[in-house]
Amino acid sequence: MRKKAVIVGVNIKGNDEELEYSMQELGNLAAACGIETTGEVTQNLNRVNQGSYIGTGKLNELKSMVEKEDADTIIFDDELTPSQIRNLEAELDLEVVDRTMLILEIFAKRAKTRESKLQVEVARLKYMLPRLIGSRESLGRQGGGSGLKNRGAGETKLELDRRKIEEKISQLSKELEDLVNQRKLQREKRAKNEIPIVSLVGYTNAGKSTMMNAVLESFNQGKDKHVFEKDMLFATLETSVRKVKLDTNQTFLLTDTVGFIKKLPHHLVKAFRSTLEEVSEANLLIHVIDVSNPEHEKKRKLTNEILVEIGVMDIPVIYAYNKADLADRKYPFIEDNHVYLSAGEKVGVNELTSMISEHIFNDYVRCEFLIPYSDGQVVSYFNERAHVLLEDYEAEGTRLVVECREADREKYDQYVINAKNPNEKGSVTYDTVE
Repeated sequence: MRKKAVIVGVNIKGNDEELEYSMQELGNLAAACGIETTGEVTQNLNRVNQGSYIGTGKLNELKSMVEKEDADTIIFDDELTPSQIRNLEAELDLEVVDRTMLILEIFAKRAKTRESKLQVEVARLKYMLPRLIGSRESLGRQGGGSGLKNRGAGETKLELDRRKIEEKISQLSKELEDLVNQRKLQREKRAKNEIPIVSLVGYTNAGKSTMMNAVLESFNQGKDKHVFEKDMLFATLETSVRKVKLDTNQTFLLTDTVGFIKKLPHHLVKAFRSTLEEVSEANLLIHVIDVSNPEHEKKRKLTNEILVEIGVMDIPVIYAYNKADLADRKYPFIEDNHVYLSAGEKVGVNELTSMISEHIFNDYVRCEFLIPYSDGQVVSYFNERAHVLLEDYEAEGTRLVVECREADREKYDQYVINAKNPNEKGSVTYDTVE
């Protein structure tokens, strides 16, 4: 049987539309935890009530609604202080959950790898730490075994004292540090291979995983390479890395990271910092935006703010306005570094990959090589790692016209007979390949 909840929010800025959207998102977070929202209470205030989040009058209204809807839980749209939780539970005699707790619960459910499980557990324990100080009655009610606070990763007993929790955090953090170092070595290895990295970033449920699968499918990657996608908040938490080989033999790594959300808990940002740092290694960011959402511009700004917070700056960005089919927008359509497309319909994916190529392969040059037949391995190298435009056999050796990295041109400079930037007018001329 699904749990029932009444959701509660405070409008501090006086922006009714923003409050409405925030409450809708809170309801979606609850649904992601398998909780049915049966009622809603909101209040306009200059600041939240320090003791009970909402005023006395609204608290009485909340009591009546909880009784009327036969709710098991009350969910608040902000992170509550330990004293607010204690006061509210004492007043309402019901489980009280805040937005942070809800997000932690979703992350605990969705974490699959050892690293993400550790990250969630550390964040959860740090959140719990100040909230264990209070009446034993309150702790006993929280420790009953059926509430949100007891589910997911981490210890099952909220009666753990501060010292034990701090020891647990220290132990898990050391284990996490080892995994972070492994990830760092993997990144260094990728950097040595000189393969460009393209990272998908964006608000949760903007369609990043769908975008990744659409790109993989465009270049004949098998279904086994696809990542999990579903129309829900935080469908995936793991950082997925896939190699994409274009028709031109140019290769790049495409990474999909955890999505962002409004009021993303500080402990989670901190815990997932190592995962999010994958983004800082990228040569290019694809900022995926759900253009069908009326709040998409605010979500774009919020994502940019979080990127700055984790130190991701000065990386070129392509803004991919996804779900254009649901927004009555013209697509596929490109304007500067913006592209409108539908990853679900796989329309506009080719335009996106062309933009990616222009950004990350801008160091490519068009070269004409004459390679002696005795050095056939060089011909094989270019056939595997460059875009071969012409291959001809002459008396002196194999003549190749290719678009390749500047580093490869320098490496095999002794065979070069002509070279130019492929984007320049008057580039190397060659016969059309039949």
